[in-house]
Amino acid sequence: MTPRLIVSDLDGTLLGSDHTLHESTIEVLRALVKQGHHVALASGRHYHDMKVFRDQLDIPAHLISTNGAYIHDPNDALLAANHLEPEYAKTLIGLPRPPQVRLNLYRESGWHIDSEAPHLLSLHASTGFGYEVVSPAQMDTNGVGKVLYLGDPKALKQLEAQAQEAHGDGLHITYSTIDSLEIMAGGVNKGVALSSLLERLGLTPADCLAFGDNLNDTEMLDLAGEAQVMGNAHPALFDRVTGAERIGHHGEAAVAQWLKKRFGL
Repeated sequence: MTPRLIVSDLDGTLLGSDHTLHESTIEVLRALVKQGHHVALASGRHYHDMKVFRDQLDIPAHLISTNGAYIHDPNDALLAANHLEPEYAKTLIGLPRPPQVRLNLYRESGWHIDSEAPHLLSLHASTGFGYEVVSPAQMDTNGVGKVLYLGDPKALKQLEAQAQEAHGDGLHITYSTIDSLEIMAGGVNKGVALSSLLERLGLTPADCLAFGDNLNDTEMLDLAGEAQVMGNAHPALFDRVTGAERIGHHGEAAVAQWLKKRFGL
């Protein structure tokens, strides 16, 4: 049997509509690890946020966090960290934006936000991960994995254009949802992180099965030999990934169902 690497996004993909793991998902991934396969979780979420799901799965999984800015091994050793240039982070912090758009920094140590936003915490209710409010003038521009703007899609499109104009190639700009603009260092995305992990495991892209639902999954899905796009995915994602298969809805544990069928469990 050739060992495979099964890599999955979390929200909108592996997690249900309530942002938790379905029992069947836990069972399937444990069974595949017992068979000798590898598992990785790849998310825009912070490492400390993702770690809770890995602990619930209770399997030795690698974590690709903050859209590929960080890679941790199953024993929590940091394998790679890619930060924004401090000068670029400073520009992004200073971009003019409407008052209702929230500015967030994902740093190695935690999550900084420019103002209270209790509604954002519901996404992290099952993990207990929370933010620290820091005024933009006090935000540290060192060690920033990503800058995240949350709010009105029209306002985000303007911010995207301004960021592109300011530092173009020095940034990787993507969306995890239509109201979530995510900016990492140039060349940082889930696909690049996945490529590095495959090499470390001695596997090829053909040995990889990937699952995703949004635009920040594009490079990861495009690299994998078997790419599965969720039925609830962003409308543009399926067309961006060569040879992808459309599967069911994340609310119905579609990843677990597909894996059961694929591996005859």
